[in-house]
Amino acid sequence: MKHILIVEDEEGIVQFLKQGLEEEGYQVSSANNGLQGFELFKNGRFDLVLLDWMLPKMTGIEVCKSIREINSKIPIIFLTAKDTVQETVEGLKTGANDYIKKPFSFDELVERIKVQLRDKSEQEILTLGPIEINIQKHSVTVDKNDVSLTQKEFDLLCYLVKNKGNVCSRTQIIQDVWDIHFEYDTGVIDVFMNAIRKKLNFKVEEDYIKTIRGIGYIAND
Repeated sequence: MKHILIVEDEEGIVQFLKQGLEEEGYQVSSANNGLQGFELFKNGRFDLVLLDWMLPKMTGIEVCKSIREINSKIPIIFLTAKDTVQETVEGLKTGANDYIKKPFSFDELVERIKVQLRDKSEQEILTLGPIEINIQKHSVTVDKNDVSLTQKEFDLLCYLVKNKGNVCSRTQIIQDVWDIHFEYDTGVIDVFMNAIRKKLNFKVEEDYIKTIRGIGYIAND
């Protein structure tokens, strides 16, 4: 049974989510402020975090950053009333895997949770230039040096490398990597790509993943 941590200060939302997620077969714990949520996370074992943006004692952004300092892989989904691009980018840059705007459909939230928790246990080594990806171990190296990626950054890089030599459109990526099959702001892909490129630390002339303006991306050795 997957264990979900909800960090949300609106009691009505907590009870609504707790009841619904338990009916879906998840174990659920909750905290009503950021500090309590982070303490629960440190002392528990969770498979996913649902994190409100505006929280007392510690903001959602602060909680997300703190979680990422001790765990780079656990999926984090922001629950937010924030709706500007700048605010969305800020949330993703702190290490969140996804976000959903309030008010939201419970069915949509469940689907996003399933996407984040789906089994990725493949046994395969992928390469792109000096990049080596071990899918089973969830590891990435460049010239044998370890590179730390979030789960969604890892998924996106794997997808592009698996499709090496082919142009991957933003629509394809949002469907295949995010498993989203409805109208969605594909600009989120660019945010993750910028983070990946920064971590891989390539010079411009060494960029093994090129942007195809107005279409998407292509990975090439």
